[in-house]
Amino acid sequence: MTDAETRARIRRLFYAEHWRIGTIAAELGVHHTTVRNAIEADRFASRETQIRPTMLDPYKGLVAKILDDHPRLRATRLFEMIHARGYTGSVVQLRRYVSTIRPTRREAFLRLETMPGEQAQVDWGSFGKILVGSAKRLLSCFVFVLSWSRAMYARFMLDQTLESFTFCHTLAFEAVGGVPREILYDNLKSVVLERVGDHIRFHPRILDVAGYYHFAPKPCAPYRGNEKGKVERLIQFLRHSFFAARQFSSVEDLNAQLARWIAEIAHTRRAPGCADGRSVADLLVDECPRLLPLPEHPMSCGRVLGTASGKTPYVRFDLNDYSIPHTLVRKPLTLVAEECTLRILDGDTEVARHARSYDRGRVIELPAHIAELAREKRRAHDLRGRDLLRSACKHADDLLDALTLRGEPLGGHTTRLAQLLDRYGAAELDGAIAEALARGAPGAASVAHILDQRARARKALPVLDTVLPTDPRVRDLRVTPHALDRYDDLYAATPDAGDGHRGATTDDEEPTS
Repeated sequence: MTDAETRARIRRLFYAEHWRIGTIAAELGVHHTTVRNAIEADRFASRETQIRPTMLDPYKGLVAKILDDHPRLRATRLFEMIHARGYTGSVVQLRRYVSTIRPTRREAFLRLETMPGEQAQVDWGSFGKILVGSAKRLLSCFVFVLSWSRAMYARFMLDQTLESFTFCHTLAFEAVGGVPREILYDNLKSVVLERVGDHIRFHPRILDVAGYYHFAPKPCAPYRGNEKGKVERLIQFLRHSFFAARQFSSVEDLNAQLARWIAEIAHTRRAPGCADGRSVADLLVDECPRLLPLPEHPMSCGRVLGTASGKTPYVRFDLNDYSIPHTLVRKPLTLVAEECTLRILDGDTEVARHARSYDRGRVIELPAHIAELAREKRRAHDLRGRDLLRSACKHADDLLDALTLRGEPLGGHTTRLAQLLDRYGAAELDGAIAEALARGAPGAASVAHILDQRARARKALPVLDTVLPTDPRVRDLRVTPHALDRYDDLYAATPDAGDGHRGATTDDEEPTS
């Protein structure tokens, strides 16, 4: 409130001295709104408010009646209805009016209390994207919470597929040591395929899980997230208390940190609504005996689908290629994808097992698959070469049999003989093979030597003309020949040179016996 003295001073400075509002505010150390209120107070008090007519006035009664019957109707739909009745004004004016008269309904909620072991709540939380190799993957967190003790299980996954959803259920049951009698869900597609009022068509896979672990799936009402408020609040708690500013190197590292956080922080906190101040871990100890017992073996939750390879021994799954035995190319197979493992089955027989990759464009191979294919290719190449030699040369079988008896590897000989066949022709090669067998020297090297000798005998090797370079320093070079008479004189000076014996001795030497 502005005192009378300040108000009077403001009005004097404004009306008598004609000071500006900002100058008055700075001079007196008050807010400019205070100055405006002091100046215009009499004007607002004495002047009657005048309401101007608008284009919407004839339709306000109709709009109010429609909103009474349909309080959630949008302003755009109301605009279409009154526009058809002659309204020519703006939808903005209608929105302003609707915001002042729309009935507000304040809903009261019951406090839902559950018995120990009676209920759990499940939901996904989205935490952005992470880079796995060269692939961007969605980072999601599966959150499971027991409604009575508030004990939780959570796990980060790289997708929200049905297989991941059911697999996390099995891990959650093992983590809390039992199964609640009912689990409350949102109306996600992994649980509810179709819903008309209270008539629900569940996903067959979630019914399989519920039948295996003996719990009842309970979807909450549409647009009633408050019915599973425990898991909603827990996701927010997880988001702000754990994930914010968290550093991690991989999803495995993140899940390891999450497990420690649940044990050291989430389960050691005071249980919400607990009058005696006990922790969540203490209440979980009391709730465990009330949970349904776990089955002897956990349910298999891998993704199963049919697949087949193309020309190469690989099957594709989730943007990556996985090797299979080359004998199963283009054959229908079964692929079972789990969180960390990918198995390939031929009927009931497992033919390949790989570590699953969440990267993209990767080729995951087993060395045995590639080595077997390479051996088969080499063997097929050798067989093709032998068949070619047998069809071209009648003595090829005898040569190969001789090489086999000697323990020689046939691959190298076959390749060399095929090259000789291309160079000399079938008749020449067959004759050379026959001669090599007659000499008792079977082998590609012997055959090649015989063919070379025959070629030399038929035609002498041509004399190669020496071609000098065009450089004039070389072409114009003149070489002066040397006289060889001195060498003849030296030869004549040697004793008994005419005998033709390099080993002749002089008279003074004793011949060696």
